[in-house]
Amino acid sequence: MAILRAFKGIRPVKDKVKLIASKPYDVLSSAEARIEAKDDPYSFLHVVKPEIDLSPDVDHYSPLVYEKGRENFCKMVNEGLYFKDEKNQLYIYALTMNGKRQIGLVGCAGVEDYMNGVIKKHELTRPDKEEDRKNHIRISNLNYEPVFFAYPDNQEIDRIVNEVIKGDSEYDFVSNDGIRHTFWVIKDDDTIGPLTNLFKKIPYTYVADGHHRTAAAALVGYERKQQNPNHIGTEEYNFFLAVHFPATQLTILDYNRVVKDLNGLSESEFLKKLQKNFILEQKGENEYRPDKLHNFGMYMNMKWYSLTAKNGIYDKNDPIDVLDVTILYKNVLLPILNIADLRTDKRIEFVGGIRGLAELEKRVDSGEMKAAFALYPVSMKQLMYIADTDNIMPPKTTWFEPKLRSGLIVHKL
Repeated sequence: MAILRAFKGIRPVKDKVKLIASKPYDVLSSAEARIEAKDDPYSFLHVVKPEIDLSPDVDHYSPLVYEKGRENFCKMVNEGLYFKDEKNQLYIYALTMNGKRQIGLVGCAGVEDYMNGVIKKHELTRPDKEEDRKNHIRISNLNYEPVFFAYPDNQEIDRIVNEVIKGDSEYDFVSNDGIRHTFWVIKDDDTIGPLTNLFKKIPYTYVADGHHRTAAAALVGYERKQQNPNHIGTEEYNFFLAVHFPATQLTILDYNRVVKDLNGLSESEFLKKLQKNFILEQKGENEYRPDKLHNFGMYMNMKWYSLTAKNGIYDKNDPIDVLDVTILYKNVLLPILNIADLRTDKRIEFVGGIRGLAELEKRVDSGEMKAAFALYPVSMKQLMYIADTDNIMPPKTTWFEPKLRSGLIVHKL
């Protein structure tokens, strides 16, 4: 039984929303965020990556950074850029990219749902990144950014949502990357009640994007519970900000790999080793995009290759072993290239599919990287099955696009 809870959102005024809305904190490096927000004093990057307003040599995990984020948000509120809704409400957030629209319900998820496994995960989190986001919440007493959840499709929820979006939207703008963001407010209790009740029939929700934000929000809420001897369970800290999307509406892009060297092998030696477990075909100079699971594109020395995994090198009944990221790791990265730890090895980097295959060519042609591997995207069905079986995906497996914009709504604990 999943929780979807109405809350009093803290939101930007209409005429500044496009200037305020920013990419999420984890999409840009601090250097990129400095450039992006340089000429935009309203950008929410000043709140979620406040190190951009401090000296570049300041430790990003310094208390100064968290205090600066709180100060920047308070300044926006004091300048009248933000206001708080007067009653508990739900909201709808639609993102449209390349003509495809996904429509999410904005409401609070439950800390208890995270602790007891109703909110399902498919990735491990890093303690340092978790602690970083927890400190932002502790210092500000706010969930600055929503997390990105999926839920099994429900026709009755869809019907109600589709009725709401026939009405006037609160915000509607196109961001600089060409994505349209449309936002509605659900004020009517006769609509809010059925939606929250229907969510009680949803057995599980799934973290799609934002595992560190989810963990941080839930764990700070749990901390507050432990610290309050009069805790009753309805306090606002028991809930955190989330956007819930029907699973079939979401798009997972490929998450590709580039490697710096061939572990001392010549190109011909490397290609020969690949042929042990893959059917190798040279495709020439034109981009080669994998067209099905267990088929890979490889780019090296101005040429593309197709690699198709041979039968028997993976367990079809194992939800992790059957993943293409696992097949590549177990048959190429580890045994041939001696890349053991994907989280820490400096000889491998990861390129989100939004950047396209041309980015892989660019990284290799520049001499920065020796070879690139293009993967077929994981499906939502695979993701949900892995979460349902309590398995964990290997690092850098899923890239969701489009990304939620930060700054459209904030939740106060």
